[in-house]
Amino acid sequence: MSAGPRLLPWSDPNGKPCYLVTDHHGYVSQVADEMEDLQLRTGAELITIGHEMLGDNKVSAMELRYLGNRLCEALRDALRVAKSRGERLPEPEE
Repeated sequence: MSAGPRLLPWSDPNGKPCYLVTDHHGYVSQVADEMEDLQLRTGAELITIGHEMLGDNKVSAMELRYLGNRLCEALRDALRVAKSRGERLPEPEE
């Protein structure tokens, strides 16, 4: 694994990314792994809910706007997880 800092699945209070310099086996790394898993599961659940809502003609514009906002948050989280995990992949051999 890469020895560089790990992008964490949360931001600081100002919205800036947080990083951890670690061997990837400590407590904070474990918490970050669990948070990433939760974020990805939440996104998958939102997709299921979204499909159901889009098929229901009785859903209001306010409900769809709320769903859209939650889906944007889930996408942001998933992209951060992908970036973090991509940065931890080993460098390809020449």
